Formats: sequence, structure tokens, C-alpha cells
Amino acid sequence: MQIHVVRPGETLWGIAQSYNVNPQTIIQTNQIETPNELVVGQAIVIPIVGSFYWVQPGDTLFAIAQRYGLNYVTLAQINGINPNLPLMPGIRLYIPPRQKTRAEVNIYIEPSGNSVSETLLNSAREAGPYLTYLATFSYQARRDGSLVPMPIQGIPEVAENSRASLMLVVTNLENGQFSAELGRDILQSAAVQDVLLDNIIEEAKRIGSVSDIHFDFEFLPPDQKEAYNNFLRKAAERLHGKGFLISSALAPKLSREQAGQWYEAHDYRAHGEIVDFVVLMTYEWGYSGGPPMPVSPITEVEKVLNYALTEMPAEKIMMGQNLYGYDWTLPYVEGGKYARAISPQQAIAIAREHNAEIQYDPRAQAPFFYYVDDEGNNHEVWFEDARSIQAKFDLMKRLNLRGISYWKLGFAFPQNWLLIQDNFNVVKR
Repeated sequence: MQIHVVRPGETLWGIAQSYNVNPQTIIQTNQIETPNELVVGQAIVIPIVGSFYWVQPGDTLFAIAQRYGLNYVTLAQINGINPNLPLMPGIRLYIPPRQKTRAEVNIYIEPSGNSVSETLLNSAREAGPYLTYLATFSYQARRDGSLVPMPIQGIPEVAENSRASLMLVVTNLENGQFSAELGRDILQSAAVQDVLLDNIIEEAKRIGSVSDIHFDFEFLPPDQKEAYNNFLRKAAERLHGKGFLISSALAPKLSREQAGQWYEAHDYRAHGEIVDFVVLMTYEWGYSGGPPMPVSPITEVEKVLNYALTEMPAEKIMMGQNLYGYDWTLPYVEGGKYARAISPQQAIAIAREHNAEIQYDPRAQAPFFYYVDDEGNNHEVWFEDARSIQAKFDLMKRLNLRGISYWKLGFAFPQNWLLIQDNFNVVKR
């Protein structure tokens, strides 16, 4: 696969000609709505075998080969050039397909209201071939150990047809918020925990196709850390005995001593010992109520992953990844207007509508742009594109992580799935 960034004056036809690809193929794979109106800075995935690299001033064959994990002599042989001579800027080098690695892929599906929309089911069908797990978000635990029912109509069938396993997600959500008090009531009562686990197992068997029980207990009181660990130990014993995996979601910590209610009850080392794998929530640095910035800057994501690797093995870590970006109205005022969540496809449409050029932050590995709306308001947008997601995939492979977990279905990002297919052999259970 080739990631092509649109330059000023380029047309889809010209881009297709340069790669000897049918323009319609590019349109279909990238779901380009207006092929005659490309956005400068827009990242397009070209479905070819391998990729091309145009030599820049100062490049060396050795450095280019290292970048792609190749031997420089092999790269020279593939391209029929002398490895001992300097490269001429502007020449095109063919890069063979990258070696695929095994990875598990999860995505959360969150129905709204009392039913599952056909639109959401269609999104699940499109993603299904690239998934190990489809995570039903969420079954809310009650104080008596019962579960608040959630709509799942059609979800098990979609998972079965795509050979994806269901991940049954259990949370301490109450009235739309994660509840510290609810968490404490559950963690302080062995009897409630036993009832809760009975209900989880019963529901998982009723649904069918469930392979993993996933606990996402957030904003727990700091003094409940060991109680949460003990609950997970009990849950692991019960669930493993019934043939289920167990996993947990963890806040993005940088150290064992990190302060703050979101962090203190999440014990990386204990979870790494108890559960089969964890999902690190490595996103929301840029969030709807905060100042404009990348949602998951790779610099911050890598810091969390590096800390996690000191507490648990890489094969237990799934990196969290957002499928959305945010559109902030400027100037940002704390406590003021919330940013609007948008998909990568929406971001491109907004840039096109307002004639904005998409820029790219090489440190954060994230695209962004500015625009002025019809009312004269200034906006700043950060989102994900093929470049940013490929950077995350490269990080995953370098650290030998178990896989990646997306929040959430409903944000269109076709390039992501093309690159999943290009980088990984997705594990199917």
C-alpha cells in the first residue's frame, strides 16, 4: 500500500496515472465523495503491492533501507542501482511489501437508545473481517449485582458471520457517568460480586459467540485499588473455569505513583498478572472540553506504552486508538463550548468545504487544519489519517504489542482498515 499526500494542483486522474492504478479503484477504496475536489494535504491510500519512495536531498540508501526494515544491498538490487553510489534526489525507489505480523484487533460498539441501528450494524459488517473482537459497550453493573440490559439485536449475527468474537463489556456506569460509589459498593461486597459474576456468565452463554469478559471500571476511589485487584482475581478464576478470557481497560498512566482518581485504582502490574490482556486507553489528550490538540499524539502514547512494558509483558497489551477527531471553535475558553467529535471522512469534507489545507505535525504524527465558518468563527481541527495510523502500527510492531483496540464504531475511516490488512494478519478466535 502507498500513502499519497495530495499536493497543490494534483488531480485524482494524475495520481492514478503515476501509480498505474484505475482512478475508480482509488475512489472506491478511500470512499472519496468528490473525486474532482481533492484537498491539499489529504492522505490517500493507493492499493498497490508494496510502495514507492522518492529520494529527497540528503537521503542515503542505508537510511531509507533502515526506515523500511530492509537491507540496503537488497534494496539496491530490487531497484537495479549501485549500492556504493550516492542517490540522486528525485529518483523513485520501489519498496517491497512490508512483512505482516499477527495482531488482535478490537472495536467497541455502543448502541444508543433501546435498539441497534442498521447504520451501526453496517459499520460492524464493514469492520468485521479485520476484527478479533467486537466489544459490546456496555452492560452496566448494578449495586445488587444485576446487569442493566443493553440492546444487542443483530450484533451476535454480525460477529459470527465475520468470525469475530464478542467481548462482553461490564462497566460501573450509572446515570450516564462512571460512578465511584457504585464501584465501591460492588468491590466491598463478596456477595454482590458473586451475583454479578453469575449474571455475567449467564448473559455470555445466552448471547453466544462471547470469548472475553472485559471490565471497564473507571474513576474508582483510590483506596479501592487492592479491592479491584482481588475482584479481578476472583473473576479470573470463575471465568477461566467457564472457558472465557478476561480483560480490563486501564487509564493511560506514566508511573506507578501517578496521582488522580482516574489513575490510582488501576494497578498495571496486578492487572498484567491477573487478566489475559489489557486495553490501554491511550487517547483523549485532546478532548471535547479541553484545548485544541491531537487526540492521541504518538509521543504521549509511546510514553504510556513504555511504562506499561515495565509492569507487564507486551503480549498482554492492546493499544487504545481513537477513530475520531475534534473540531474546536476558537478562541478556546475553559468551561466554554465543547468541541464537536468528527470522523476522518468528515474532517476531509470540512476542509474541502472551507478550502482549508491539511497540515501534519511530524512530532505528534497527527493531521490538523484551520478554517473560518460561515458565521466568521475560527476553528481548529485535529483528526486521524493514513499517516497517523501507520505511525501507530509501526509503533505497535516495534514494541511487539498484542494488538489494537478502537473507540469506537460509527466514525468512518476507510484508510484504517486498508492499512490493517496491509500490516497485520488479524487473529480470529
